[in-house]
Amino acid sequence: MGFYLRSMALKAKQMLELQSLVTRSQLSSVPKGHLAVYVGETEKKRFVVPVSYLNHPSFQDLLSSAEEEFGFSHPMGGLTIPCKESTFIDLTTRLSNF
Repeated sequence: MGFYLRSMALKAKQMLELQSLVTRSQLSSVPKGHLAVYVGETEKKRFVVPVSYLNHPSFQDLLSSAEEEFGFSHPMGGLTIPCKESTFIDLTTRLSNF
């Protein structure tokens, strides 16, 4: 019985360590000074954008629409912007040229 409990405890510890590694690798995939957002009306695609975009009025309009639709509960676990992917790409292209 004791062996069985130790075995279960070891497996649980290994699962927690693996989960921690996965979470860290997901976080490290976003460079410093950037943030990940999910964009799309139905199917969401992940984009990594500079934090400086948050200050631009056009980007703030997208954030306002996200707030109206989702509030502070985002289904993807990150910031979700409900607009067409092509619109988002067009905006971020213009912002990168500033």
